[in-house]
Amino acid sequence: MKCRYMDELTGGRGITFATGTPVSNSMTELYTIMRYLQYDTLMRMGMGHFDSWAATFGETVTAIELSPEGTGYRAKTRFARFFNLPELISIFKEAADIQTSDMLNLPVPEAEFINEVLKPSEEQQEMVGAFSERAESVRAGLVNPTEDNMLKITNDGRKCALDQRLLNELLPDAEKSKVNTCVENAFQVWDEGKTDRTTQLIFCDLSTPKGDGSFNVYDDVREKLVARGIPKEEIAFIHEYNTEAKKAELFTKVRAGQVRILMGSTPKLGAGTNVQDRLIALHHLDCPWKPSDLEQQEGRILRQGNQNDKVKIFRYVTENTFDAYMWQILENKQKFISQIMTSKSPVRACEDVDDTALSYAEIKALATGNPYIKEKMDLDVQVSKLKLLKANHTSQIYRLESDIAKNFPVQISALKERIAGMQIDSQVVKSVDLQDNDTFAMTVGNVLYEDKKEAGEALIAACAGLKTVSTGGKVGEYHGFTLSASYNMFSNAFELTVKGKCSYKLEIGKDPVGNMQRIHNTLSSIDRKLTESEQKLETVQQQLATAQEEVKKPFPKEAELNEKMERLSELNALLNMDEKGNETIMADEDIGREGSSTDSRDAVEEKELPETADRIHKPSILERLKQEKAQQNAPQQPTVQKSAKKKHEQEL
Repeated sequence: MKCRYMDELTGGRGITFATGTPVSNSMTELYTIMRYLQYDTLMRMGMGHFDSWAATFGETVTAIELSPEGTGYRAKTRFARFFNLPELISIFKEAADIQTSDMLNLPVPEAEFINEVLKPSEEQQEMVGAFSERAESVRAGLVNPTEDNMLKITNDGRKCALDQRLLNELLPDAEKSKVNTCVENAFQVWDEGKTDRTTQLIFCDLSTPKGDGSFNVYDDVREKLVARGIPKEEIAFIHEYNTEAKKAELFTKVRAGQVRILMGSTPKLGAGTNVQDRLIALHHLDCPWKPSDLEQQEGRILRQGNQNDKVKIFRYVTENTFDAYMWQILENKQKFISQIMTSKSPVRACEDVDDTALSYAEIKALATGNPYIKEKMDLDVQVSKLKLLKANHTSQIYRLESDIAKNFPVQISALKERIAGMQIDSQVVKSVDLQDNDTFAMTVGNVLYEDKKEAGEALIAACAGLKTVSTGGKVGEYHGFTLSASYNMFSNAFELTVKGKCSYKLEIGKDPVGNMQRIHNTLSSIDRKLTESEQKLETVQQQLATAQEEVKKPFPKEAELNEKMERLSELNALLNMDEKGNETIMADEDIGREGSSTDSRDAVEEKELPETADRIHKPSILERLKQEKAQQNAPQQPTVQKSAKKKHEQEL
């Protein structure tokens, strides 16, 4: 609204935009900028609405997908590719002065890109495997979205690639992690630049400092750099300077070389940060989401006013983690944007590599009023849904048969065995007073502890000292119950297994006394779990009886599916009659060659031509509609043509 108002006052000359990243993620951003700066131009060309702009420069694909709630389908239209790019860019350049780095030849430093490709630790490898299993469970609908979803898995994957301790602080500090490698490089660059007091930037969008004592990458990097001998006052976090005045003071110190290492995230340390004077190195600890974020980060050091002729840009990648995927997506997006924002002539067409999504089926977008086309599209969707339902029904029958033959009997047997074991464990717990501190005794390692806090501290130390966190091992004993610890890759937490006749799991935290209370709570809950198991046994036995009934039932919508498939076949025959059309042409030519009578020829024309004329030469659907409309508007035309044709044949 402001841009339109200024255009009215100034004749379209009152607004100026300045940016280094006009297209940050997708080609559709160009439309928004053109709407701000070239509204009158778009309206004059009939492209004031996004749909008309998109129809001119983009190709859409409509996909039938499951709705977000998973109860039905919805049509989702997305851009597949863009074309007519030279025309689009020429219109855009009426309002845009695009100056690329190869055109300007600015005095910016030469960058040496150093890619630190790091091997994942054993814990990271196991975590990535766990992410894959979690993703399969989410896709299969086995997990409540409030407990786990793809966004949470992606975020955990990025954290794991950065530092495994972001998922659990008790995990070991991997020797060759991103953080430790970055610390080594940063210290080396700091040491080499002592004379000139050169400076560095470290970008990290994840694990920013919170000030609540929890683990974060920022504090970890600073503590390790200080431990190596760098004065603490020479290392700063942009997050600690939360006003414009404080930021200005910080930037002055960085330009003067008083603060020599500055850490921050893209939003806080990206656009508008002018500290390039002494910058000699930049570190990408994690991978940003968009190419524009990467461009803004590197724009802090590859900038006029930098006193250094050569600078280093470090990129840290952990192999076989989400890192590789993120950098690949970023590269693909940047390739696309580079085809547009170039000083050379742009390509005629290119693929849009914005967000990709999986769909269950794709259909062509047909803007037509032909009722057969619409009916066919609707039937395609309905038949697909019914086939999917039938496949699910068939799979369910197979699952029920498998459950009846194998799974339910195994579950019933296991539950009966567990109930018997829990009854014994329950009697053991009832014979002990868990709240009596005077008689407390727990063995951790080979040491007997009679104080709860000391035992809790020893338990935490035993968990942290496990050689193989995934498989775990025995760490102690308590009232005849064996205590074993392991690391759960799904919840990213240490687990303690209390084993008597049955096993009971609990999560280990950082509070020693709290962990003792958790063990007591777990043992006290055996009676409740015993009752639950007895109820579950009864439920499984009922499920077995129900399954034996359900397996006999046929697919309830079989008749509807057959009916719709039959109708769909009829529509396909109506809309795709190429073979029949060719046969008609051949028959017509044969009649002509054999000199058949005019009556025979007329009979062929009257019966075949009106029905197949719009399909003989395979015209498009829109062309067919135009032909039908023309025939409706001029009903006498076929008769006149036929009479003329008869007269001509008689003369011959």
